[in-house]
Amino acid sequence: MVTGGATGIGRAIALKLADKGASVMIADINEEAAEKTAAEVRDISGNSATFVTDVTNVAACEGLAQATIENLGSADFLVNNAGVAGSAGWQSRSHSTEEDWKQTYQVNVIGMSNVTSVFKPQMTKRRSGRIVNLASIAGREGRPSLAHYSASKAAVISLTQSTALELARFNITVNAICPGLLWTPMWEQVGDRYAHDNPAFKGMNPREVFDSMIAERIPMQKEQTPEDIADTVAFFVSDDAKNITGQALNVDGGFFMR
Repeated sequence: MVTGGATGIGRAIALKLADKGASVMIADINEEAAEKTAAEVRDISGNSATFVTDVTNVAACEGLAQATIENLGSADFLVNNAGVAGSAGWQSRSHSTEEDWKQTYQVNVIGMSNVTSVFKPQMTKRRSGRIVNLASIAGREGRPSLAHYSASKAAVISLTQSTALELARFNITVNAICPGLLWTPMWEQVGDRYAHDNPAFKGMNPREVFDSMIAERIPMQKEQTPEDIADTVAFFVSDDAKNITGQALNVDGGFFMR
């Protein structure tokens, strides 16, 4: 089950898991895009379903858990990918507003907790399962212009550790992935904001800001892709990672080495 599975990183994860033979439930607020990705999954593995889900709504999350059981039989793997960078208009502001803090925490942290909570019972009953949470390298350091987002992703890392400790005795692993720099619609908005706020990027368009950061901050000198993140998810849910839990793995070309 993949939240935010309709587009971007979530779509790449759904397709990768399908390629590994998994049936995939795609949860997203974008019904049209979710159905399109589900069709792609069915072309690969033969089985996929969708459920329109607002992760901030507990009743919707409970409906998702039930729909997953009805359509797939169970949820062996849970991928918490749904996330936002702020409230409406965040990309045009140079500071975090109260609404940015509320919306980001509601989706990125509380929403993740909501989804995990409704899937835990079936996993603990079976005494098996894999949970993978999407954090960010932004959770590794503070970023003044995106303080709310960085703090929410740091909270995701902490939530991952707490949940891993809680569920370890049930043979359930819980890990996080911290993606590096990926060219996505969200990052295009980030680049636009950096170009506006940071003198070092003055006059650059978002892609130029992105390429400049790749050159300056990524030792491997290349951007990361949704497929890189999907490959890491596939590892964490595999038997090869059966004894790994409570970890936050940077997939960032060497951006952070701690």
